Amino acid sequence: MTKKEEREARKLEKLRLEKERMYEMFSFEREYGDHQAICGIDEVGRGPFAGPVVAAAVILPKDCDILYLNDSKKLSEKKRELLYDEIYEKAVAIGIGMSSEEVIDEINILQATYKAMQQAISKLSIKPDLLLNDAVTIPDVEIEQVPIIKGDAKSASIAAASIVAKVTRDRMMKEYDTIYPGYDFAKNKGYGTKAHIEGIKKQGICDIHRRTFVKKYI
Repeated sequence: MTKKEEREARKLEKLRLEKERMYEMFSFEREYGDHQAICGIDEVGRGPFAGPVVAAAVILPKDCDILYLNDSKKLSEKKRELLYDEIYEKAVAIGIGMSSEEVIDEINILQATYKAMQQAISKLSIKPDLLLNDAVTIPDVEIEQVPIIKGDAKSASIAAASIVAKVTRDRMMKEYDTIYPGYDFAKNKGYGTKAHIEGIKKQGICDIHRRTFVKKYI
């Protein structure tokens, strides 16, 4: 076998393994296959000191052929961006919801997360008849829900929502970095890195900081 043939064989084997993995990632979607519109839901941004918490709701088609869907934290930024475009191209419906830093300070991060998720569901152009959630049960939602622990690594629909939410929020934080320089938002996305904490100590907090999260640094 030539080197070129070896490369091709490795490539085909990688593809076969990825297709096998994706078959597993659709196991929940198959299990609840009698439902017409299965929606995956996930959020990003519970832990940062600044910026909103963002939730995404994604309904994938029954014959979805997107590969490499996974927990957004396990993917490179470049891969997330490519998948984000593919999800938007192929999804049946996508809804985005968010809760600002003011809302987080007012009602706490868990309630603000639920609010963002409720908003994401309400923004869908098609009403789902089943929600696959990453670990939580969303209150005040009249749709059947299945909470899945580490769902973003086990369900393709939740993984797609995880990617959409992450790319949406990361882009926002990059924008905020130009409006509020000095906190390194483009890199840390609002998380409490050393550079971020030094920025707070040096110039105080800005409009998008969560007061309840940064009390000890003020």
